[in-house]
Amino acid sequence: MLLDEDPAALIAQCTKNFKSDPDHSSLLRISDSLTTLSQFRTHHLDSLQSTLSKLSRTHQTLSSTHALTLSQHNPTNHASEILRLDTEKFRIAKQASDLEIEGERLAAELGRLGGVLGELEEEGVEGGAERERMATGNAGENEDATVLKLKVYRTLGIDVEADTTTGQYNKAVIRNAAKGDVHVVNIDPKFSRHFYTNYFWRTM
Repeated sequence: MLLDEDPAALIAQCTKNFKSDPDHSSLLRISDSLTTLSQFRTHHLDSLQSTLSKLSRTHQTLSSTHALTLSQHNPTNHASEILRLDTEKFRIAKQASDLEIEGERLAAELGRLGGVLGELEEEGVEGGAERERMATGNAGENEDATVLKLKVYRTLGIDVEADTTTGQYNKAVIRNAAKGDVHVVNIDPKFSRHFYTNYFWRTM
């Protein structure tokens, strides 16, 4: 009686009794997961391969640059250049030191001349003439205090001009060689000599 039934029906009924549908669904999900994982792995490997290729090219470029730098480097020339720069540095340092010493000397000289100028301004014409008489014993044969003051002014870079009508010194031209400028000062009798002395000194 068993063999009289359709084998296909018997197999379908037997398979149905085993309840294989959940297992079939699980197999499909596993297959999909394996496919996705395989695709991700392939993509990741491709990305790593691309990165490795870029790094390899970069390494080759850096190696070539390094080799070229080493081939162009000359230790002898480098040492000579370092020695030249050291010599130049010491030469410049010595020049700077000499200029600083010269500047201090000139500053001291300028201070001394300023003191002389102040003394002459305080003494006036009569005091200068008296000092000349005491020093030489003959006032008529030596320069008077006015000429001496004019010389001091010129030493400091100041030219004093007299009025053609009155003969009074009413204009001073101050030249500052360090700054490269010139000041013209009209001397007004209402201001004291001490005022103009300080003004000339500040301008210089």
